[in-house]
This record gives sequence, structure tokens and C-alpha cells, in this order.
Amino acid sequence: MVKWRNGEIPLNIDILSENNRLAERNRGYFEGRQVVCLNLVSSPGSGKTTILEKTIASMIARRKIFVIEGDQQTARDAERIEKSGAPAIQINTGSGCHLDANMIQLALKKMEVTAGSVLFIENVGNLVCPAMFDLGEEKRVVVISVTEGDDKPLKYPYMFQSSHLCIINKTDLLPYVDFNVETVMANARQINPTLEFLLMSAKTGEGMKQWVEWVEGLKD
Repeated sequence: MVKWRNGEIPLNIDILSENNRLAERNRGYFEGRQVVCLNLVSSPGSGKTTILEKTIASMIARRKIFVIEGDQQTARDAERIEKSGAPAIQINTGSGCHLDANMIQLALKKMEVTAGSVLFIENVGNLVCPAMFDLGEEKRVVVISVTEGDDKPLKYPYMFQSSHLCIINKTDLLPYVDFNVETVMANARQINPTLEFLLMSAKTGEGMKQWVEWVEGLKD
């Protein structure tokens, strides 16, 4: 029975409890197979797919890579990834703005992720909803581009609070945009003092070596 108190309804229900339960099952699946799983999040147009294409080209000779793609519609990104040489499966969320742990679990049943591989999950382009949903990943990587405002961490704090690495992409455009790298780092560190940063231009290759080293440095 729901009781009113001070005009509020104290339901005391964790609406994410089922997602979190499934996320832990996913995490156990990855750990048991020594799969490094990374959840890539960003707003639309930050360059996540291009980063993945370049990452696959850099790593595929040494490490098996798999990709789960999340978008509201089309299979375009999955097709791009497969052309780069990595198996990919597309999840279309329709009107949904994020992937959840159940979607990942269903995708894993259709994809033979081999032991010792790296699984990249490219989430739906959105800095709000995906921040709330644990997918069972080992690390969350937030990507922003210099064409966005350097106040993004302050406007979308939970995404930066819940991430482990922030890639600042499209640095080749810095001379042409009003974006201060030091400001965005300072803003993000107000929210998450342990957040790591990496400057990158997926177009020119700047920062790609450091990114690949970061991925390969994660536990096997």
C-alpha cells in the first residue's frame, strides 16, 4: 500500500534493479571469458564510429575484436564496422535513447564472442539516458568533440561522473572553434577527479597510439 507523506509518494523501488541484475550477469560472462568490454558513450556526431574503425585497423592483427552497435534506426554503423574487419551486431532501439543490459545479453546470444577478445559497445548518441544504465562493461569511455561546448561536463554531470576515460576528439579543428581543452578538463574534474583524458583526432591519427595502448593495458 502506497502512503502519502509531505505530498510525496515514497515508492522505495529501485527502477533500475532488474537492469543492474542483468548487468552483473553480463559482467560475469565477460570476466569468465576474459573479455575486455568497453562502453563508448557520447552525443551524436562526436566520432565514435570513426574511432572504432581506426581502432580495429590498429588492433585487429593482435587481438580479436567484436562490436555491438546501438542506434535508433538503420544498420549503417554496423556495416561500417564490418567493413573494417570486426564482427558487429546492430541493436535498433526505435524511440529508445539508450542500450540496456538486457539488450546486450540478447546480442551476446547471437554473437560468438571469443575468449580473450575485446568487445566495444557503441551506445546510442545521447549524454543523458545511457549514463543511467550499467551494461556490465569493464570501463565506460565518454567521447566529446571540440565542436561541442566545453561546458558539457557541467551540463551532463552524471555521464562524466560515471566514466573512466574522456576522449576529446577532432582536435584537428581546435584552431577553428571556440573550445578550451583546459576548461573542459577542469569542469570534468569538478565532477570526477579521477577521470582520465586523451586528446585525439581520429582523422589525423593524433592520440590513436595512446588510445590503443590504454585499451591493451586493461586486464586480460
